[in-house]
Amino acid sequence: MKEQTPEKTHGQPRRFSAGAIAAVAIGLVAALGAAGIYVTGALSGNGTTSGSACAAAIAEGKALKPLMAGDVAAMAKRSQANDLSGLGFNDGSGTAMTLADTGATTRLVNLWATWCAPCREEMPALDRLQAEMGGEEFEVVAISVDGGSDAKPRKFFEEIGIEHLAFYHDPTIGVFNELKKESLAFGLPVTLLVDESNCVIANMNGPADWASPDAFRLIEAAIAKN
Repeated sequence: MKEQTPEKTHGQPRRFSAGAIAAVAIGLVAALGAAGIYVTGALSGNGTTSGSACAAAIAEGKALKPLMAGDVAAMAKRSQANDLSGLGFNDGSGTAMTLADTGATTRLVNLWATWCAPCREEMPALDRLQAEMGGEEFEVVAISVDGGSDAKPRKFFEEIGIEHLAFYHDPTIGVFNELKKESLAFGLPVTLLVDESNCVIANMNGPADWASPDAFRLIEAAIAKN
């Protein structure tokens, strides 16, 4: 497949008023309160679990649904519980880790590969999102599923000037296969909005403009509930 040149990201994203974000946050607090508090444990190795531990994430997805529009309209709230605590991959040094080992409370998990043209095109926007909003409360966790060596995905990051995304790699493609079993992955790219308990709030198959106002509004609202 012929590789496409990554699109340039748009201008400075529009930020949204504190009142608009607060309104969504109020809805989230009400939804999460109704869901109650649950305790969940992380798995060891590569895998997912399902159960009542993720009921709060389902409630959050329902509250965020009005913001899954425009450039992120393909994002869908979950009606099924999906705990990704044990989802395994490697960090930038090649050391095995799980999603539970990432530090941010809200994460946008993205599965991509160098042979996937839409993945390549959206990567600069994901880098922009991380640059604007990354920190203790949020991280874009972009996981390369190029099988075997990490040489090609690393070279791609260098070629397009990725500066803000941490490098994560799954040489076994196990991450994709596990998400496929959970009906969360059908092709690349795959993107999942995940809460502090590693539960899926919403998911998308296909690309999106993650540097758009629609994307920023969704992420800001997800962070605001913390």
